[in-house]
Amino acid sequence: MARKILAAGGIVASILALDVMTKRWALNELTHGYTLSGFGDLVPLTLIYNEGVAFGLSVGGSRWVIIAATFVVLGALIVLFRQARQNDWLRICSLAMVIAGAVGNLIDRLRWDLGVVDFIGPFDLGFFHFPIFNVADMAITTGAAVLALSLWLEERKPVPEAATNSEATEVA
Repeated sequence: MARKILAAGGIVASILALDVMTKRWALNELTHGYTLSGFGDLVPLTLIYNEGVAFGLSVGGSRWVIIAATFVVLGALIVLFRQARQNDWLRICSLAMVIAGAVGNLIDRLRWDLGVVDFIGPFDLGFFHFPIFNVADMAITTGAAVLALSLWLEERKPVPEAATNSEATEVA
C-alpha cells in the first residue's frame, strides 16, 4: 500500500503544483476575456472564470453544491484507489490524475466565488470552438479516459478456470 500511495502522491503533487503555477501565471499575465497567442501562435490563451462544471456547463446549482459534489466524487475516487490492486499501475495513475485535477479546481472554488481559472483556448475547430480549460481539466479528462481503459481491460480478462468451476458449483 505504501508504494501505491507514494506513486499516487507524486502524481497528485506534480499536477497540483503545475496547475497552481499556471493559474497564477494566467492571473498575472492575461487580461480577463482578451485572447492572445502562445507557443508560436499554436495555443490561444484567454483568461476566464468558469462558474460551471466541465466545459463550462452550468448545473444550475450554487458553487457550494458543486463543492459538495466534488467532495462526494473525491470520496468515491479514494474508495476506488484503495480497492486498486498494488500492481495495477494504470488504475493507480489514472485515479491520481483525476483526484489531482478535482482538487486543483476545488481549490479555486473554495478560494473565491469567481469560479475556476481557465485560460487555455478556445480552439477554433472550424465547426465549433473547443472550450477554454486548464491543467486540472486536462488531468481529469486524461485520467478519466485512462481509468475507463483500465476498467475495460479488466472486464476483458479471461476468468480463471478454477473460478468458473467454483461459481458453477455454488449455483448448483
